[in-house]
Amino acid sequence: MSSTATSPAIEEVRAELQQVLQAPSFARSPGLSRLLSYLCEKALAGEIDQIKEYSIALDVFGRPDSFDQDADSIVRVQANRLRKHLTDYYAGQGKFHRLHITIPVGKYVPAFEEHLENHRHELAGRGEVAQNQLTKRWVAWAAWIAPAVLLAVAALWIFIGRHRPTRGQLDQLPANSVEPATPMFGLPVGDEIRILAGSNRNYVDRSGKLWAPDAYSSGGTVVHSAVQHVWRTQDPTIYRSSRQGDFRYDIPLKPGVYELRLHFAETFYGPEDVGGGGEGSRIMSIAANGKPLLSDFDVLADSGGGRTADVKVFTDVAPEKDGFLHLVFSSVNGRGMVSAIEILPGYRGRMRPVRIVARDVPYYSNDSQWWSADIYFKGGQLAASEEAASGSDDPEFYETERWGHFSYAIPVPSGEYLLTLHFIERGLPIAGDHPEDGAGPDRIFDVFCNGKAIFRGLNLERESGKNRPTIKKASGLVPNAQGKLLLEFVPLSHYATLSAIEVLPQ
Repeated sequence: MSSTATSPAIEEVRAELQQVLQAPSFARSPGLSRLLSYLCEKALAGEIDQIKEYSIALDVFGRPDSFDQDADSIVRVQANRLRKHLTDYYAGQGKFHRLHITIPVGKYVPAFEEHLENHRHELAGRGEVAQNQLTKRWVAWAAWIAPAVLLAVAALWIFIGRHRPTRGQLDQLPANSVEPATPMFGLPVGDEIRILAGSNRNYVDRSGKLWAPDAYSSGGTVVHSAVQHVWRTQDPTIYRSSRQGDFRYDIPLKPGVYELRLHFAETFYGPEDVGGGGEGSRIMSIAANGKPLLSDFDVLADSGGGRTADVKVFTDVAPEKDGFLHLVFSSVNGRGMVSAIEILPGYRGRMRPVRIVARDVPYYSNDSQWWSADIYFKGGQLAASEEAASGSDDPEFYETERWGHFSYAIPVPSGEYLLTLHFIERGLPIAGDHPEDGAGPDRIFDVFCNGKAIFRGLNLERESGKNRPTIKKASGLVPNAQGKLLLEFVPLSHYATLSAIEVLPQ
């Protein structure tokens, strides 16, 4: 298999990539995870000629345009570390994977190699064990299962004969009566588009997603910001460039239903910024294919402050008949702006599920769900534990936490949502605050959603015991006027804690 995968193999390569990224050695090395994601996504996009030491230094490691590869060996050093991590992974945990990802020595272009022999031996071994178990079970149970099955089939046949609809009844059924009613909460598959407005380079975010340079735009001006910290994101790079003024994007899209996410951060206006002023300094309107998305939109008012990542989510987005999504940004004072545009395969009538794990890198849980690296947060700190969680079939899921006094502003469109919060009590983060004999105060905290308490006086150790997961659910939650589920974790005794958040449409 070559390093440029064909279309049928792309999802297979990405599935293997995600398995590698969730391995403990990579989960503890976010820099190597981002490097591997960047190299693989570039190769899958057919951009092998762009995989060069200079580009990697800028796009992955944030080096300036003046990067001198003779004076700075960051890329070579990290590439060697990555090769060693991959070698160790495929010598152990990934030994029997059908597909192996390697970085050949002296190169940065990844190779995707099939290892069919090892894979077949592993499958054969599993099959032999499974067959032996199946044979034993069949001999033991066949004597009484067979009569029961025959009776059930006979009863079902009689029932069908009595209740089979006539031809006339079939003709009267509504055309959409075969539409499945049960919702599915996986992630839809398809092309994903991520554009960094005003940027001239690629960027790989903390979740391993590749953002492309500015494209498909006309009008406006490119603006770059020197701010270092941006609230509610681990990826301030996404918000350091923008397109501003009155402008438009005409983005080619395949037919289908999409979810549109517009990213903003006000880094110019505000009491501490160069533009001064505050709310009311930048007001804009945005339309998609001639239909309004936002009117009189003020980023500062919507985000609650300057230098704060603000995301707006829109469902049921589709290309026009000409095959383009036309986005128009306008304002009365020529101060429209956008930091980034994200277009993802969507569901009709509802948003994609939101799954966030409190860690630097994404995670694939045992139920095959993808969890984004930590995002939308403000306040608190990340911490990790090497102690395996008890009472969980996925103990690695609970290895990390955000602790302190913190909040999450999760963007959602109008509707009702089911919130699931995952916690675990690992002990208080400051030594001496929680003696092993149990003396001293417990960790107790409240959880609010849009100002209303949804969980009061949470005491995880009393509820589930130490080192055991606690899962809390709240249903019927609706977004605030800014289109957010603003979750606040407020300490009452010591610090609040959180391992993961899931938000599903109801």
